[in-house]
Amino acid sequence: MTDLWKPNRPAPFGMTGTLRTEHGPASYAEAMPTVVHGFDWPDRVLVGTIGGPGSRAFYLQVREGRRVVSVLLEKQQAALLSEKIEQLLDGLMTTDSPVAIPAEAPPELVDSAPLEPVDEQFRAGTLGLGWDPSRAQIVLQAYSDQPLSDDDADEEQPAEIVAVRMPVGTARAFVQSTRAVVQAGRPLCPRCGHPMDPDGHVCEQPGLV
Repeated sequence: MTDLWKPNRPAPFGMTGTLRTEHGPASYAEAMPTVVHGFDWPDRVLVGTIGGPGSRAFYLQVREGRRVVSVLLEKQQAALLSEKIEQLLDGLMTTDSPVAIPAEAPPELVDSAPLEPVDEQFRAGTLGLGWDPSRAQIVLQAYSDQPLSDDDADEEQPAEIVAVRMPVGTARAFVQSTRAVVQAGRPLCPRCGHPMDPDGHVCEQPGLV
C-alpha cells in the first residue's frame, strides 16, 4: 500500500507495506473495530468541489446503489491522488501483467458531472493506494484523521476508512476528471504544492523564500 500525502507530514508519500485490501474490506473489520465503508464495484467515484476558486472544498465521493459517501480532501491530496494513480497505471503497462491497461481514459467513463448532495462522512488524514492483481483493480483507501479514541492517537488507528476498488478504465477516467477539477481553481506552487493566490504566495517548502 502506498501512503499518499497527509496534512502535517513532511514527505509526500512513501511505502507502508503490502496491499492490505487483497481479501476485501472485511479484512479490516477482523483486524480492528474501525468502521469500514467498502465499495467493491462503485457506480460512481469522483473528486468534486463545493464553492468558488479560493474557497473550494474538495470531496472524494463514492456511490454504489443508494449508498453515497463523501470524504473531505485537501486540494493537494486530490492533485497527488490523480498523479499517483496515473503513475501506478503507467507502471503496470510496462510489466508482464495480463491485464490490458488503457493508455487514455475511455471517454464514456469520464465523470464531469457535479457532486451529488454532500453529507460529509469525515476529513481524510492519510490516503492509501494499491493494486489488487487478483481482481485487476486499483484500490483507493481514505483514512479518517480522527483516531478511534484518545488512547489510539499515537498509533493513528483511524475511526473510519473508505475503501474503493476501481477497474483500470475507471481509474484512468478518475485521473482525468480529478486533474480537471484541481486545475479549474488556483494554480499549485511547483515547489511546495500549495495553492497560489493572485496577490502573491509565500512558499511553505523549508529553505525556500
